[in-house]
Amino acid sequence: MKKTYHGSCHCGAIRYEADIDLAAGTGKCNCSICTKTRSWGAIVKPEEFRLLAGEEALGDYQFGTLSGHHHFCKTCGVRPFGRGYVEQIGGAYVSVQVATLDDVDPQELIDASVHYSDGRNNAWWNSPAETRHL
Repeated sequence: MKKTYHGSCHCGAIRYEADIDLAAGTGKCNCSICTKTRSWGAIVKPEEFRLLAGEEALGDYQFGTLSGHHHFCKTCGVRPFGRGYVEQIGGAYVSVQVATLDDVDPQELIDASVHYSDGRNNAWWNSPAETRHL
């Protein structure tokens, strides 16, 4: 069931709300950026995400195919969400970092299933052989 959550970066410069169904699952990827930042996201459609404050505080990092914008707060460095377009996952998306949700009950995160993606080999539809480090 979708629920509206509120989230932010550490310093509060960036604030957002998003309609997320955590019971539908979350994701972790083994690509270089996700591994190094220990990314744990929930994918939503752009219309299910609303940036409430901080557009001017957003930094943007892209690499590889340039299909994703890895946003971060220019002040505190926290990465609250990313956005982009990947046809294989349904087109336009926003990936909300669930660790930046301010009003989530920890039990909801414990109960959320996690799908592991093999981004390191550009095969996101497959799970990598090893996931314990993600």
